[in-house]
Amino acid sequence: MGRDVLVDILIAIQKIDARQAEIVYAESQKTGKSIKTTLIDKGFAAPLEIAKALAYQFGMEVIQLNTFDPAPSVLEKIPREMAYKYKILPVEYDNDILKIALSDPLALDLIENLRFELNCMVEGIVALEDDILRAIEKYYGAEEEKIDHLLRDIQEDSEITINERDAGMSGSAGDDSDGNEDAPVIKLVNLIITEAFRKNASDIHLEPMERTFRIRYRIDGVLHEIPGPPKRLQGAVISRIKIMANLDMAEKRLPQDGRIKIRVSKDKVIDLRVSTLPANHGESVVLRILDKSGLSLGLTETGMFTDDEKTINDIISMPNGILLITGPTGSGKTTTLYSCLHSLNQPNRKIITVEDPVEYQLPGVNQVQVRSDIGLTFAQVLRSCLRQAPNIIMVGEIRDLETAEIAVNASLTGHLVFSTLHTNDAPGAITRLIDQGVKPFLVASAIRGILAQRLVRKICENCKEDYEPTMRELELLGIDSSDAANIRLYRGAGCAKCSNSGYKGRCGIFEILVMNDEIQRMVYARDSSSIIRSKAREMGMRTLREDGLRKVLSGMTSLEEILRITQGYED
Repeated sequence: MGRDVLVDILIAIQKIDARQAEIVYAESQKTGKSIKTTLIDKGFAAPLEIAKALAYQFGMEVIQLNTFDPAPSVLEKIPREMAYKYKILPVEYDNDILKIALSDPLALDLIENLRFELNCMVEGIVALEDDILRAIEKYYGAEEEKIDHLLRDIQEDSEITINERDAGMSGSAGDDSDGNEDAPVIKLVNLIITEAFRKNASDIHLEPMERTFRIRYRIDGVLHEIPGPPKRLQGAVISRIKIMANLDMAEKRLPQDGRIKIRVSKDKVIDLRVSTLPANHGESVVLRILDKSGLSLGLTETGMFTDDEKTINDIISMPNGILLITGPTGSGKTTTLYSCLHSLNQPNRKIITVEDPVEYQLPGVNQVQVRSDIGLTFAQVLRSCLRQAPNIIMVGEIRDLETAEIAVNASLTGHLVFSTLHTNDAPGAITRLIDQGVKPFLVASAIRGILAQRLVRKICENCKEDYEPTMRELELLGIDSSDAANIRLYRGAGCAKCSNSGYKGRCGIFEILVMNDEIQRMVYARDSSSIIRSKAREMGMRTLREDGLRKVLSGMTSLEEILRITQGYED
């Protein structure tokens, strides 16, 4: 359908004649204005008359928005950005049919696109464009006051701003056709991200509840709730994040993963890994903050004491074999792996990593991203890596027998292999590999050492204070009361720098199992992990809690924190 349709309709209902039509065509060609605008400018037809004529011709209703008040639940069906972009307003939702007010009933492509994006039937109702824009400001503009109040609740650091264009972010505010860069929802999302970065959060959790929209930051491994926006802004905020991450706006039934790259200052760019998950009351979204500049590469920086650092350096100095790092998700395994690679990254060594995903770029290292959707699995990439004649291989995680067997064979043919497993302690990694199907004699021959680790919060140096330990604390530390006179423990009193938590930053606690002849014999015999653990402790292995208690006595962390992290993992 083209420009002639409107004129033909108006002639047919005798609103204009042929002479006036010719004048409109000529003027439109001369000025470049649309037929509709020219008709109004010339006074040949009023906006409402044009709207009624078009609606009548296409069998559509006409609505006067100045007398209509849509329900909040209906307004939530269309995000604010979408309403401004397409100049539409949701007016009614019933039986999975959404009725929207629009000014041009000829825009059939728009209705089809909306059906796809919103995943429901969409019907158009004709309204005046000026009325639609006023209604958008009236109903969606009310968000400004609520968001401004929220922005005041969240402390804003004026030195931290998101400059999306400089970062080359796709789907940024600058791409909006209406140039609405200062929209409140965009401001809100930007501030949520920058505030998380300022507080050194590792994750941002946006969780739709039944009546609220909850936002939490994970800071030093612990979740902290911040004031959340009104529930009605849930759709707009999530849509904004999906636009930034180049995710499918219409897909709300399946999980999606994406990535956002943003600039938070002149010389600082951070990546955010975005994950969406359909939940009962909307899509739950988690943004993982990957700050490359904040990655401290070095075993000392992880909190490892000198004796443990020497043990690990001895293991990674071997020409071949496997070093396994174990622990749950978020225990710092990747950072420790990168620290080991960093110390070995020399021009005379070729290093290849196989990761899912590649979280940080390591200069001088060949990093490969696993893509299971196209058949590029850990095992497939690892097989190909061996043809590249590497000295050192890092496998992000040993998830199955095929990957485990290739890693073991690589270590036995002269390669040094680093990888991770999800087990509670170091001896558990041995039984996990055997349970996966790797032969015990291969496990015993390939593994050089296993490092189990957790992350604990460090006491804030700004408000750190000492105190006299109680008898119970001395007992837990294994210190006799007669030796307690000179023992002082430390805790954080709480200050502005640590948000009154008493903790700022994290360090690791470690359990290192070195594969020696005695442990090898136990692996051959298929002894249980508990028996191997007991023997390793007899031979000098410190457990996670024992290493943690050393850090308590050194003033790095608190006894309460060590007990919290190691509860359930110790005898």
